Amino acid sequence: MSDSLLESIRLQGGVPAHVAIIMDGNGRWARERDLPRSYGHQAGMHAVREVVEGALAAGVEVLTLFAFSQENWQRPPEEIDALMALLEEYIAREMEELGTQGVSVRFLGDLDRLAPTARAAVDRITAATAGGENLALNICISYGARAEITRAARLLAEDVAAGRITPAGIDEDAISSRLFTAPWPDPDLLIRTSGELRVSNFLLWQLAYAEFHVTPVFWPDFTRRHLFEAILDFQKRDRRFGRIPV
Repeated sequence: MSDSLLESIRLQGGVPAHVAIIMDGNGRWARERDLPRSYGHQAGMHAVREVVEGALAAGVEVLTLFAFSQENWQRPPEEIDALMALLEEYIAREMEELGTQGVSVRFLGDLDRLAPTARAAVDRITAATAGGENLALNICISYGARAEITRAARLLAEDVAAGRITPAGIDEDAISSRLFTAPWPDPDLLIRTSGELRVSNFLLWQLAYAEFHVTPVFWPDFTRRHLFEAILDFQKRDRRFGRIPV
């Protein structure tokens, strides 16, 4: 079925250049199966591979995944330890294949809070895949949009104080250029799994004109077929960006 959906995407045209995904529902997936939450996070790793391969097949240029928020640091220590171990496992398992597929991997967020071994793994895959040109894969970890915007404001204040920019020179481009996502265009499509209807402090600046697609599917069950369905839904949208069609 996914092959026919992919063919439909190609016939429709207008694939979103940048797709962002809030990966939600790991805990509920595990609870429904009477399993520890860590099993849900483990199962979610397969879904990451599915969407990366689906994005490559569909012609998406940038894929940004919300993996771990700043607020998630408040979770029980054992769950955080399990998540960090999974991060290292994902990097060790997928680094070579991602490099072969031409995927460049970047991690966005307050990476200084990561444990030394996790930070070393992040730096390792970032360097190893830096030349990838087929897909930019951004993984948001220890990330919060308000903190990101606050950081951009602080950088602008420092530039004003140093005389590198005047207050009159602060515009939307000046702010955008100081966000973690500065190298890439804003997301065209936001997908949220598990049916929740909120953005959860994710890319608040960048999602200004993104199309939203919410699915009830829990993240561990999300496949490339669901990604293709979301892209097809996007292709049906009339994106006016506040303008009146002529």
